[in-house]
Amino acid sequence: MKTNVFVRTKNVKKFVGLMEDLKKLPPNIPKLALIYGDHGIGKTQTLLWWATKNDAIYIRANNDITQNGLLKIIMEELDISPYWNMQDNFNAILKQLRIEPKIIIVDEVDYLIGYKNAIEILRDIQDNTGSPIVLSGMAFVDKKISRLKHFDDRLFKKLKFEHYNEEDLRDILEQITDLQFSDDAITYLSTRTNQFRKIVQTLEQLEKQAKTNKLNVITEDILKGRFYERQSIKIMPPAQKMYA
Repeated sequence: MKTNVFVRTKNVKKFVGLMEDLKKLPPNIPKLALIYGDHGIGKTQTLLWWATKNDAIYIRANNDITQNGLLKIIMEELDISPYWNMQDNFNAILKQLRIEPKIIIVDEVDYLIGYKNAIEILRDIQDNTGSPIVLSGMAFVDKKISRLKHFDDRLFKKLKFEHYNEEDLRDILEQITDLQFSDDAITYLSTRTNQFRKIVQTLEQLEKQAKTNKLNVITEDILKGRFYERQSIKIMPPAQKMYA
């Protein structure tokens, strides 16, 4: 298994394109974007990869976060010592971002929607600094945000991360393992797993199996055995003895 390999799937390519468009927007257009989709299809990995390459701020929300808590997390990423007062923290962030603009990426944004309304802080930061802000959440977060009309109307674009298709899976296999797969095996595997973590787990098991059994190519039949889908052999019950 090849480690530390980042695969540019169709979702990644769309995300990179979105970020380029977001950075080019004129000052009079709000620079807010939303990424959403099911878990396990590479959203967080993509955000971290892009943030690292582009010196962006990446933060992750949690269930206990408050407005001031969110501000303090952003301040930590900006190397600013937090104040006790929330307004002072907010003003310090605005001042720093005006001097040195940075893109802010907020993962698990689902936690920011609700009675705490911490998400409103992000809109205010964007409005006052012009720094692009990208939000990322689960599959239905777009519907939750759509109920916040004043926030939803400011979103430049919403990008849904789709499940891996067969082409994505082929790219993933080629880049993270030396195992060879038949075409029907790739087609079959694409119908059985769509989460990167599960793909990796399956490959780890297959690499051990291939080494033990000296397999040159992983076929559909081998995968069916791994997923316990071989055609079962019917075992007839023993014939009953006849007694007079």
